[in-house]
Amino acid sequence: MFTKKEIIDILKDNTQNEQLFELADIVRHNNVGDEVHLRGLIEFSNTCKCTCHYCGLRAKNKNIERYRIPPDDIIKYAKNAAELGFKTIVLQSGEDNFYTRKIMCKIISEIKKLNIALTLSIGERNFEDLKAFKDAGTDRYLLRIETTDENLYKNLHPGMDFNNRLNCLYNLQKLGYETGSGCLVGLPNQTIESLADDILFFKENNFDMIGIGPFISHPDTPLKDAPNGNFTLSLKVMALVRILMKDINIPATTAMETLHPQGRIIALQSGANVVMPNVTASKYQNKYEIYPNKSHSGEKNKCANCLENKILSIGRTVSNNYGFRNTV
Repeated sequence: MFTKKEIIDILKDNTQNEQLFELADIVRHNNVGDEVHLRGLIEFSNTCKCTCHYCGLRAKNKNIERYRIPPDDIIKYAKNAAELGFKTIVLQSGEDNFYTRKIMCKIISEIKKLNIALTLSIGERNFEDLKAFKDAGTDRYLLRIETTDENLYKNLHPGMDFNNRLNCLYNLQKLGYETGSGCLVGLPNQTIESLADDILFFKENNFDMIGIGPFISHPDTPLKDAPNGNFTLSLKVMALVRILMKDINIPATTAMETLHPQGRIIALQSGANVVMPNVTASKYQNKYEIYPNKSHSGEKNKCANCLENKILSIGRTVSNNYGFRNTV
């Protein structure tokens, strides 16, 4: 267990980066093996009630063409992904009140008939909704804290409540979800010290999955002129999370590949063990623009096994199981 000071020192010192990445890769190999879990991502709505300063889906962005995928089509896309061999589907959206508890439970129950694991990433919901989604069959839920610096969180998320975010995460754990969180690296006014706090927060709460991604500025947000986050620093945060949380699932995020053409493969060699290819219909993909220049190179139905070939090229294999924590 690293102390906060040790984490800060590692994040500030770039002379030992390769040793850090190699250690994270060894820890990954020893604790979760060499399989890479592919999760089929369906981005079913880019409508969002929130006004987060960094996100292109923010409610005040008038330059985005909004869409909502009908429930029957969401189920159809999930069926297509299951037929392609995906063992997990991830349903992701903005915070969109159109998809009520009743609608979501219908979608969940139909998708679970496909004999696949199901993850939701749809933002903050009340306890009753979360319980209903779990009862309908949802296995996992992703809710990134983004930053544990409460003042920074408040500045970036107008109208949102930091403590409500925390309570949602704790409710997910109480309800028995495999619970995922994560953070952005390189946010304006973010410090190395607060990144160390993020890492320790993940460790202390023993989340099952942690997603680390660099901040990427969007031209239609208040942070349009802010510099992008640093790829190497993001990789270091991810590697430290692997070393401290040996057996969790860590995705090689798409944002990594937006900053570096081989970003996801490099992440897989530095502690990551999950990739989430986009299986949303192509007519929607460019409209789900949290940040610009988002990579779509992992589309399993568009790119004939190119992602699998990249995984094989680094000595890894594609998993055929559901990829729950502690299954290795």
